[in-house]
Amino acid sequence: MKKEWSCVIREGRADDAGRILSYIRKMAGESDFITFSPDEFCMSMEEERAFIEECANSRNHLFLIAEVEGEIAGNLVFRGGKYSRTAHAGEFGISVLKKYWGCSIGRSLLQYLIDWAKKSHVVRKINLRVRVDNERAIRLYERMGFAIEGRLKRDFYIGGKWFDSYLMGMSIDPDDGCAELKELK
Repeated sequence: MKKEWSCVIREGRADDAGRILSYIRKMAGESDFITFSPDEFCMSMEEERAFIEECANSRNHLFLIAEVEGEIAGNLVFRGGKYSRTAHAGEFGISVLKKYWGCSIGRSLLQYLIDWAKKSHVVRKINLRVRVDNERAIRLYERMGFAIEGRLKRDFYIGGKWFDSYLMGMSIDPDDGCAELKELK
């Protein structure tokens, strides 16, 4: 019988930095589908705090945490473009601890991102890269409305083997019907 638990999706805070660093190191050792290995992630506590604060203070960045019974179970980071011509578009990275795979945490994080983007009046395009052999993730992205827009050859090199990635994207239309795109100031 599966244990019942509830998941809370929330925006990250600077005081989450230590727990996030621990989560990232653990998660990075569980999957080859992310862009770095556990020993390659070397952000300091101060750098992580500053990054979380940067996301919190930006109109086109988002830092999300999924918690289950106080444990960080997942994370999503979206970063929009820096300049006015690209501020409307950005790319996200998402991860979930292996013990929570298949529990809809990734779906919940993605839904939060999509809802946030629709309300932002800034973000109009969400992009991602995913290894072509990550079939579960690709199915989730397609169910959520993302489409394959291209393929990057030899995007990952792991254990002496090359892996291609799909570029996927979703156009965002605001919830309120307002077509005006607000520029970052």
